[in-house]
Amino acid sequence: MRGRAPAAAAERALAMDDKLSPMAVTSAATRRAFSSHSRVWADNRYVYPVVSRRSGGLSIGINLNPDKICNFDCIYCSVDRHVNGPTGRVETAVLRAELRQMLALATSNEIFRLPEFAAIRPELMRLNDIAFSGDGEPTTCPVFGRCCRIAAEELKRAGLSGVKLVLITNATMFARRPVRKALEYLDQHGGEIWAKLDAGTAAYYQLVNRPGVGFDRICANITWCAQVRPTVIQTLLMRIHGQPPPPDEIQAYARRLADIKAAGGRIKLVQLYTVARNTAENYVDPLAPEEMKAMSERVKALLPGVPLECFW
Repeated sequence: MRGRAPAAAAERALAMDDKLSPMAVTSAATRRAFSSHSRVWADNRYVYPVVSRRSGGLSIGINLNPDKICNFDCIYCSVDRHVNGPTGRVETAVLRAELRQMLALATSNEIFRLPEFAAIRPELMRLNDIAFSGDGEPTTCPVFGRCCRIAAEELKRAGLSGVKLVLITNATMFARRPVRKALEYLDQHGGEIWAKLDAGTAAYYQLVNRPGVGFDRICANITWCAQVRPTVIQTLLMRIHGQPPPPDEIQAYARRLADIKAAGGRIKLVQLYTVARNTAENYVDPLAPEEMKAMSERVKALLPGVPLECFW
């Protein structure tokens, strides 16, 4: 049974650097845009637009897992895996054509005249990135490296040198040579890696992510990634059966990040956020703003000098 995330979960976003500075999301249209991240848009198979809290604007998503197969089974996931998606290899020619069309819509600002985007706040009406995300782990796609090249080529063709490429990943596949080569290509083309770390202990990791990969391997993969390039850490915090993450879990989480730094890893940013959309399990709920603020302050105190942003 799928859960429900109230619209209020997306009502505020908090950006923290040296101090807390809340940003209110006052527009109902903006709240709806934040909470609606459908990977199906028009007749497209792979490319879709979203307004992203964490990007701070329009993000063009590339879904390399329309079959909805993922090597994680996160309790907070918004993908309905009870309904099967289309199977088969990603058709890169179709992906390129869809991306080219979407970039044309974005650069002409025509996309912001569409009903779902027309009423969002003006400062969000900008193209921020192309993000490999979607209905599964992007790096499990056999043509992931080729798709990275297509995205970079289409940005160059459109003259969009200021738009970055983002990989949103659970870090399970970093040991594979083709994936490492693809990450190197992203490094060379202004790419940014957002690696998921939702826990500080193996037990909480199993509870939240329900993975097929051990926690130590995930931590080792993220450490390697951060040693090679500055890496963004993305972490979703939530209530599970009405309970927020225990204080000991937050402490363990911060300790994991400290271990990455101690091993020579460069953490570009930590993104803490909570539930804003439907969830796979109905016992998952968003944290209240005051809870997110308290946990953010705790993590920041334990990780001095690490940039941190918090969204609720």
